Amino acid sequence: MTRRRNPTGRARPGQPPPGGDDQEPPHNIIPVPTIRADHSSLRSAEVSAACAALLSIGNLRRPPCSRWRPEYDLLDWLRLFFGFQEDNVRNQREHLVLHLANLQMRLTSQPDNIEALDVAVVRHFRKQLLRNYTLWCSYLGRKSIIWISENREGVSNLRRELLYVSLYLLVWGESANLRFMPECICYIFHNMAMEMNKILEDYIDPNTGQPVLPLVSGKNAFLKKVVKPIYDTIKKEVDQSKNGTAPHDAWRNYDDINEYFWSGRCFGKLGWPIDGRSSFFANGKRRHRVGKTGFVEKRTFWNLFRSFDRLWVMLVLFLQAAIIVAWHNDKEHPWQALKSRDLQVKVLTIFMTWSGMRFLQSLLDAGMQYLLVSRETMLLGVRMVMKIVVAGLWMIAFVLFYGRIWSQRNADKRWSQEANEKLVNFLKLAFLFVLPEVLGLALMIIPWIQNCLEKANWTIFNLLTWWFQSRIFVGRGLREGLVDSVKYSLFWMLVLATKFLFSYFLQIKPMIQPTKQLLKLRDGKYEWHQFFSDSNRFAVGLFWLPVVLIYLMDLQIWYSIYSSLVGAIVGLLDHLGEIRSLEQVRLRFQFFASAVQFNLMPGEQHWQMIGNKFQDVIHRLKLRYGLGKPYQKFKPNQIEALRFALLWNEIITIFREEDIVSDREVELLELPRSDWSVGVISWPCFLLCNELLLALRQAKELVDAPDKWLWYKICKNEYRRCAVIEAYDSVKRLLLKIVKVNSKEYSILTVLFQEIDHSIEAEKFSKHFKLSVLPNIHDKLSKLAELLKDSEKDMDKIVHTLQALYQVAIREFFVERRKNKQLEEDDLSSGSGLLFVDAVALPDPSDNKFHWQVRRLHTILTSRDSMHKVPSNVEARRRISFFSNSLFMNMPHAPKVEKMLGFSVLTPYDNEEVLYSKEQLLKKNEDGVYILFYLKTVYPDEWKNFIERMLREGKVKKADEDDETMAKLRDLRLWASYRGQTLARTVRGMMYYYRALKMLAFLDSASEVDIQNLVKRLDSARHVGSVNSSSSEESPSYQSFSTSISSVNLLSEDHISGTAVMKYTCVVACQIYGSQKAEKDPGAEEILNLMKNNEALRVAYEDEVSTRGDEKEYYSVLVKYDQQRQEEVELYRVQLPGPSKLGEGKLENQNHALIFTRGDAVQTIDMNQDNYFEEALKMRNLLEEFKTYYGIRKPTILGVREHIFTGSISSLAGFVSAQEMSFVTLGQRVLAHPLKVRMHYGHSDVLDRFWFLSRGGISKASRMINISEGIFAGFNCTMRGGKVTHHEYIQVGKGREVGMNQISMVEAKVAARKW
Repeated sequence: MTRRRNPTGRARPGQPPPGGDDQEPPHNIIPVPTIRADHSSLRSAEVSAACAALLSIGNLRRPPCSRWRPEYDLLDWLRLFFGFQEDNVRNQREHLVLHLANLQMRLTSQPDNIEALDVAVVRHFRKQLLRNYTLWCSYLGRKSIIWISENREGVSNLRRELLYVSLYLLVWGESANLRFMPECICYIFHNMAMEMNKILEDYIDPNTGQPVLPLVSGKNAFLKKVVKPIYDTIKKEVDQSKNGTAPHDAWRNYDDINEYFWSGRCFGKLGWPIDGRSSFFANGKRRHRVGKTGFVEKRTFWNLFRSFDRLWVMLVLFLQAAIIVAWHNDKEHPWQALKSRDLQVKVLTIFMTWSGMRFLQSLLDAGMQYLLVSRETMLLGVRMVMKIVVAGLWMIAFVLFYGRIWSQRNADKRWSQEANEKLVNFLKLAFLFVLPEVLGLALMIIPWIQNCLEKANWTIFNLLTWWFQSRIFVGRGLREGLVDSVKYSLFWMLVLATKFLFSYFLQIKPMIQPTKQLLKLRDGKYEWHQFFSDSNRFAVGLFWLPVVLIYLMDLQIWYSIYSSLVGAIVGLLDHLGEIRSLEQVRLRFQFFASAVQFNLMPGEQHWQMIGNKFQDVIHRLKLRYGLGKPYQKFKPNQIEALRFALLWNEIITIFREEDIVSDREVELLELPRSDWSVGVISWPCFLLCNELLLALRQAKELVDAPDKWLWYKICKNEYRRCAVIEAYDSVKRLLLKIVKVNSKEYSILTVLFQEIDHSIEAEKFSKHFKLSVLPNIHDKLSKLAELLKDSEKDMDKIVHTLQALYQVAIREFFVERRKNKQLEEDDLSSGSGLLFVDAVALPDPSDNKFHWQVRRLHTILTSRDSMHKVPSNVEARRRISFFSNSLFMNMPHAPKVEKMLGFSVLTPYDNEEVLYSKEQLLKKNEDGVYILFYLKTVYPDEWKNFIERMLREGKVKKADEDDETMAKLRDLRLWASYRGQTLARTVRGMMYYYRALKMLAFLDSASEVDIQNLVKRLDSARHVGSVNSSSSEESPSYQSFSTSISSVNLLSEDHISGTAVMKYTCVVACQIYGSQKAEKDPGAEEILNLMKNNEALRVAYEDEVSTRGDEKEYYSVLVKYDQQRQEEVELYRVQLPGPSKLGEGKLENQNHALIFTRGDAVQTIDMNQDNYFEEALKMRNLLEEFKTYYGIRKPTILGVREHIFTGSISSLAGFVSAQEMSFVTLGQRVLAHPLKVRMHYGHSDVLDRFWFLSRGGISKASRMINISEGIFAGFNCTMRGGKVTHHEYIQVGKGREVGMNQISMVEAKVAARKW
């Protein structure tokens, strides 16, 4: 579908904004370059400093052919000289300003002038961004064109640093599909930077006598003259591939073309400007066409041997040796048989087998890689031939030397001195044969030597290693440190030792005697094809066949066994699964506030020093096991308690928004702030269940014990102590609240409580009062609370209950019984008349705080063991348990939000469901089942909670509304979509990051007064009555209680938005969004609604525009919803050289949207994933992992644990969930640690964005080759010196296939791509 370009919503600096004079031009994150002083992000000095640095043009020579405007900056200077697109410049300008500002924010010590950009910040970024370019220059023996002089003044150096960084970003941002070829971009940057240097140094063109100008310049010249020719070459190769069905040696993919730039010949053949007549651009069957330059893939079963030749050699040689030993071994143990010289010599036949397999390997190498040989790579062909010849000579030599041993032995009929000399000569030959393997083993033991040899670009080292492998740009210096190499070696030694011992004693040796007996059989008749004789040898072969097959395959079984054991041990050491149930949550909950403060709240960041690291370990141990007193008994108003309460209550609020808990469960789970000023922390009610009753039982059992002892026994349980104190204080305030102040009854209650308080303070409570009466008083109070929380209160019953309570307290509770006269003297009796008849004054029904307090008191008084099942929803219990457990795991300390690494989420979207429509929810399948009915059946408790919420909000009138009516509600469509694998669910989950950052940014910078004010506002908002509620089934208190008030929604936008918006953005890469809008597709409207409701959401799509005739132009477009204009606005429109989909669609979709992401990291999220708010709180901890060394390297991919949320849907879904647990969780855990060989990223992992930006992007996209982008991107990361880790203190949700057909297709894909 095509459409013409619509410039609505776009504005350039110096032009009036499209919305009128009173509106600013639309911006993405920060309004650059139209600086607006009142924008929240621009109030930071760092943003202003970055903008000012870019505007510092100084005495740079102005472009001669364009008019220079005062508002132009360094990126405009590059645009006018080199012909970059205007929107590419705008996009990279914001990109650069935002990143430089974030870098300056993270400085440990502020510069002297905070309004000036620190040159060290830019230099660090330049080195990081151009690291791959620097390595490329060193590899090719070219001098880097980064001309930074230490003698220049600071401003000049800063300007040059910014120019180099800006030039690279502009080249990268406009390179489209060329971004998959990082060394191609290095070549382009190298030549353009050389021209820029000549301009900066005022070179004179010798041909014209004028100042030097770029050879490629003019409007959009970079796209037309640099990118387009290379893009066309890629497109021709893709067309030649016949949609990936042509043999791979017949066309060049992205990697093949990129490998052309691994040789210095690219400078001579391509030149600059790029020569279109170069053989690089030739295609088809032209004679001088450049073919494969690094690797040729031939699809053949011989690849099973060629690709795993070392494994085959090991297995075949051991099998041969084991059979020989077992055949001649009449003793119990094989090492006893090896004392025989005859057997020793026979075992040496493995060298002949080994040399034969090496000869086969050399033949296969030549047969599959001969296409790499050309006039320029003649030495490669010479090496192939020499390897065949040498391998053949080794094979012949071993046969001859071995034959001479037995000839001499048989001639002498014993092992004479001459025969032993022949044996020694054979051993010397064998030693020379294995010498390269021994050297390789030695280098593996001392890995740093091999790393140095491989990284060094010295000619002598290249000559020494030429025989073993071709010198390539990647795959050098990848060995881990010594300790990690030892761990890796020990693991495989254990696996291989177990496998070979099992194979010898339980597979091979038991087969020897039956084989010998079978060979001795005579007169055996076999009924098979006449091609086979009656020899027993064929029967022996069939007899051994299954054993050999199992022998070749059981290594994977042994690896799985040991991998599971090691994974379990690693999990235990990481403290996974220590909290698996709500009962364990209750035991640890009193330490949560300290754990949150220690892990999730920023403190003094001095943990890098050795002494402080030791203190950190000690503190974690105390916190984890309750040693010492890491948890102080917080007072309700302490800042730490308030922070924890805000975070915990926000988690519970979001649980309610997701309908995984009910309104009642929210009250039981949240941390309240009591308005009755109880003397302890008001713990969540689910922690206090049955505690008051247990305290009463203790009081009854210890009726004669002194007060100190009784209180000591109660205080051994923190929750019981708090339950007793809160219950007493709440009862006191409840009775004084419902009795008129000036009445006689109020005076009586006051005096009674004064006597009780005095006896408690004097520790004489048990002497003045009968503890045995407490259960009776408890019953009366429980009945009173039950009456007060009823919707229709019976005043007569309330009065009677108060009178009965008075009689028990006055007549039975005191140890010394007092007469009426004495009671009157003590103000504990009115003398005559019934009490409480006219003295009760209940609060107004709209006083929701009072009703909430009554419900809480009733819960404390009456709760029993049944509350152990709160919350009842399995998912809610799982999430609480995992979050609670993660608080006690090892994780980096959290920095402040303003000092954390910025990050983006990138989600590719094709044509999946955005939001279920009414028709989809009610459409029946062949079994008569429709989606809504299915979801109600699978999630009955969540459906009940949803109906409860709709009734409370007044959106439905009755709980049993029919499905046809319910399906009209957008809330129902959202509820159903949040339980499917839809874009709406994914976006909601990813927006939790933004919500969490706003909350954390507030807590980082807010004072104690700010937090207390927020808590008061939150308490007030949560208890505001809902006038529209009309349910008659619930009490007014339940009708009016609002559980949907989020503390984030009450935060001041000016206080936090500027920081949060600079740290996070979410980009959905929707290639077809433009055509959806043109076709009025409902999906486009739903995507617009998602942008409207989520401030940090952006949508990137590819737009196809018709121009003159049949010509078309293609653009990468970024849009957002502008809250000021109340419409979708276009932010950037970067023209492409053609349609971006040349390779795998999903990966090309990611690539075209990558230029719109921001931050230091990018999280790759698929359409079938979800996220959780409580996990989003730990994201800044996870990002700190990029600063930690794992072995000798810092990580470039942070693996994240995944939870399969579809596991409970069906038995098939449960199977897939278990499979995911095995591969993703246990498998990845062991590969990452201790083996350190994880070469895969999952679609929840977090990638070092700038590291991947300069090394080919976050995925590979060659058609029918890079089917699994996670595998090949992981390979690319490892081959280029990156590091992949795995972290399990944070998780995201993931949906998997739930049907048999879907599962079978995925299994086929996994089999084809991973193994």
